[in-house]
Amino acid sequence: MAEQSAAVIPSHPPEAIMRVMNPLLRKLLPTPLAGGARRQFMVLSFTGRKSGRQFTIPVSAHLLDGQLYALAGAPWKVNFRGGGPAQVLYDGKTTALRGELIEDGAVVAELFQRCAMGYGVKKAQRMMGLKFRDPRMPTLEEFREAVDENKLVAIKFTAGGVSRI
Repeated sequence: MAEQSAAVIPSHPPEAIMRVMNPLLRKLLPTPLAGGARRQFMVLSFTGRKSGRQFTIPVSAHLLDGQLYALAGAPWKVNFRGGGPAQVLYDGKTTALRGELIEDGAVVAELFQRCAMGYGVKKAQRMMGLKFRDPRMPTLEEFREAVDENKLVAIKFTAGGVSRI
């Protein structure tokens, strides 16, 4: 019997499209011209923990229970391990927030599933950069497999963008 493909896999636009869209989103999101996209995306500005390099990255914004999250699998995510400050442009406003990397697979899978359920099957795939094998909402276990296999994480943004030692 042939092995079945994973129920949830990352699915991002082609690199060429990202090279055009990311600078466009960085310019457009602070303005009223962005319309509803101002609540669908956010721009994270932060400094790399080891490199000291400045990052400015547009990502999908996810609100759960009034709390702002980024769901990610990209390498820049590690900059929020142990918490880290970021300037977050969301809904036309830039705010100093603290990003906390969530790596617990069970917690991350639940956040992915809750976000997906809030969007519905089709919109979830678009907003979350995922592809679902079947035309239904994946189970919590299927999200857990995707989180583990693809090293997906959540980053929770809260007030207190300045680190206190």
